[in-house]
Amino acid sequence: MTPAIQALEKSKIPFVLHEYDHDPTIRAYGEEAAQKLGVAQEQLFKTLVVSTDGSLAVGVVPVSGQLNLKAMAKALGTKKAEMAEKKQVERSTGYLTGGVSPLGQKKRLPTLIDASALDFDTIFVSAGRRGLQISLSPRDLAGLTRATFHQISK
Repeated sequence: MTPAIQALEKSKIPFVLHEYDHDPTIRAYGEEAAQKLGVAQEQLFKTLVVSTDGSLAVGVVPVSGQLNLKAMAKALGTKKAEMAEKKQVERSTGYLTGGVSPLGQKKRLPTLIDASALDFDTIFVSAGRRGLQISLSPRDLAGLTRATFHQISK
């Protein structure tokens, strides 16, 4: 059981766990998950960690898009955002890249969810390891992570 699943169970938020066989030769983790679970890439969200002015923050965006770093920085009230280094991400979140969940991270980071998540009753996010996804309400995800919704993908 991952910290993400534990956080959901503790909070009593409804969710569904989805497991699939991850191919270790594939590095396009989100695309693989969407394909193997039969989910539209617009409904499956990836968790990305950025560095802004020496601090880290989380952006949750659809697999079909890319994180807009300028929009992320603006929403965070900083001048610039860049992708965090892999070691920083893993140390801060407690998860390996490709399995980073917005839930149950070691350090609570400011979290922004792309506004397109509100187009769906449920979205899919990593459950904390490759080959494991959670589907839940985007509003429940925001409540549990203290996230806000912004247009941060392109």
